[in-house]
Amino acid sequence: MKLRMGLQARFLVLMGVAMLVVLALVALLLNRQEQMRREVEGVSRQAMRTMVGQSLRRQGEVAVTQLAAALTNPLYYSDLDAVGALARSALAAPDVRYVIVFDEEGKVVHDGSEDIAHYGRHMDDAMAKEVIASKQLHTQFDDRVMDVSMPILIGQERVGGVRIGYDMQGMRRFQEASVDKLRSRLETLGQRHVIWVGVLGAGLLVFGALSLWLIQRLLVRPIRRLAESAQEIEAGHFDTITPADGRNDEVGDLMRAFDRMSRSLARHDREIRRMAYTDALTGLANRLAFREALDERLDQSSGRQLALLFADIDDFKRVNDTLGHDAGDDVLLECAHRIESAVARVGGEDALLARFGGDEFVILVQGKDDPLDEVRTLATKLAETLVVDLGKPVEVQGRQVFLGTSIGITLFPEDAASGTTLMKNGDIAMYQAKVAGKNCFRFYSRAMNQAVERRVHLEQELRGAWDRGELSLVYQPVFRLVDGAMIGAEALLRWRHPELGFVAPSVFIDVAEQSGLIEVLGPQVLHAACSDAVAWQKTRKDPEPLFVAVNVSPRQLRNGDLPNVVSACLRDTGLSADLLHLELTETAVIGDELHASALLSELRGMGVRVWLDDFGTGFSGLSHLRRVPVDGVKIDRSFVADVLRDPDDLALTTAIIAMAHSLGILVVAEGVEKEGQYSILRERGCDFAQGYWLGHPVTVDEFLQLQR
Repeated sequence: MKLRMGLQARFLVLMGVAMLVVLALVALLLNRQEQMRREVEGVSRQAMRTMVGQSLRRQGEVAVTQLAAALTNPLYYSDLDAVGALARSALAAPDVRYVIVFDEEGKVVHDGSEDIAHYGRHMDDAMAKEVIASKQLHTQFDDRVMDVSMPILIGQERVGGVRIGYDMQGMRRFQEASVDKLRSRLETLGQRHVIWVGVLGAGLLVFGALSLWLIQRLLVRPIRRLAESAQEIEAGHFDTITPADGRNDEVGDLMRAFDRMSRSLARHDREIRRMAYTDALTGLANRLAFREALDERLDQSSGRQLALLFADIDDFKRVNDTLGHDAGDDVLLECAHRIESAVARVGGEDALLARFGGDEFVILVQGKDDPLDEVRTLATKLAETLVVDLGKPVEVQGRQVFLGTSIGITLFPEDAASGTTLMKNGDIAMYQAKVAGKNCFRFYSRAMNQAVERRVHLEQELRGAWDRGELSLVYQPVFRLVDGAMIGAEALLRWRHPELGFVAPSVFIDVAEQSGLIEVLGPQVLHAACSDAVAWQKTRKDPEPLFVAVNVSPRQLRNGDLPNVVSACLRDTGLSADLLHLELTETAVIGDELHASALLSELRGMGVRVWLDDFGTGFSGLSHLRRVPVDGVKIDRSFVADVLRDPDDLALTTAIIAMAHSLGILVVAEGVEKEGQYSILRERGCDFAQGYWLGHPVTVDEFLQLQR
């Protein structure tokens, strides 16, 4: 049985630990105090030694300097009596052990004694050598004596010198006496500190006992009551009464708050659960609720098959961009109602529906016990119903919006054994439905996983492909239809991988666009194309210069830095701005018309020409040409391919040419592969054309040969 320790017991333990800590700190303090006493004693001894030594040195240097000055004449005239009198006078000073007057050869002249026992002898003590060699005031030390010497000069001539030796023992005795007094004073202070620490410890004990009694009375008992009430609330008894005993302090307020809380917790619990598991906009189950329900269904499947449908509304971003987010919410509500209605009609009573966020909805349907009622059939029927229902126009703000839905379907246990894998497979299948053209459904297959892996591998290989020299530019000539003259070329990017071989532009350009690599490749391609165009002009014999057309991706346009990139390329390469044509897809321009118009106006202000590529395949129509500043349009090859046999395509192509000319816009036809196409386009007034019949894409060297 686990021992339970209450607040009072814990406080006692805490007080005991606190006392132990205090005792440890006191012991540490006393130990540190003793260490500090020893350190102070040592520092003081050193300071005194230094101070006394410096004082003695100054005293000796002054004394020897004065003595040397007084000895100058007596030594010069060899007046031993006068020299002896001066030496004995210096020898009588306190702490002086010896006085030696010597000549220029280092021989003793006088030592202050009556008999001058060492007269005429060379000084041979340990300090003599430095004394004789010194030409100025010189001080030396050993353990017993401080030797201060001074040469005696007459003019610049040295006639001898004088040495005074001071006894160091007197200095040490003075130092030790001072340190003894300091030690005694420090010990007295330490004893006083110990007494005060003891008084403080006793005070802490009294304070701890008083605090324990107050805590028991004012906190422990009320908190125990609150804990009992909290246990009742935890058990679901929200009507538990917590008496406050008439207290008007903070604890009483807390106990009354507990009482109010118990009455409102049930209501808040229901509201929180609803908010946590419900999508705020549609009222459907959200991601959290669906995942919990999915895991529960998988645990209880008992061999039953399940199908998960991952539905994503097609082109929903266009609604937010053109009509605003309020209109987008209205569209989502209508889509949610249609999906909910379809699930109720087709999905069966066990079907689960949730909104995962944004424009994504997830549905889980379950097969019956009858094995003939296969869940694949049920999922197919539901997906077909959703595609039809969501393909109908949605009325919003007085306008009809045509959307659609892409649905990915995955099965349990056939495709996955866990909820996480099932969700991932459904997302992969939904993406394949998008790739297949949208507004359709696809069942998950293992080949889809391989496709995703190939795409990831392709993205990894594409990084650095330009630096490795795998990417290169080819140029397809553009001709003027009136006289058949070549007037420029479109730069096209090609990738030849050392292992994968030639990778189709439609594949790797899409990978670069979705991964963001196009923002790195785009400026590199633009710079290379401008450099090649400058080379064309240098070798071209015809006075009419050739332009170069470079495709710009929607991501580059959205980035907003395109004008700066173009300006830098023109400045670095020296290409004239009017010889650079930028081609943007129609859908990229109309995605954010105001932003695109501002960027295109800035580019045209620099002198760069702007062309609208793949014209006729987007949502805009010819009316957008009045609001988007472009110099020309390129008719999509899908229209040019059938102008000879499809009257509708011919009529549409003719209308595009006429409308563009009425707005002062030039027209280029792409994909001219037959002479008849060329002739009819020239007849209808098309300005320029390009295609395999006119010229295949060639390398820059081959393109230079075409100009000769």
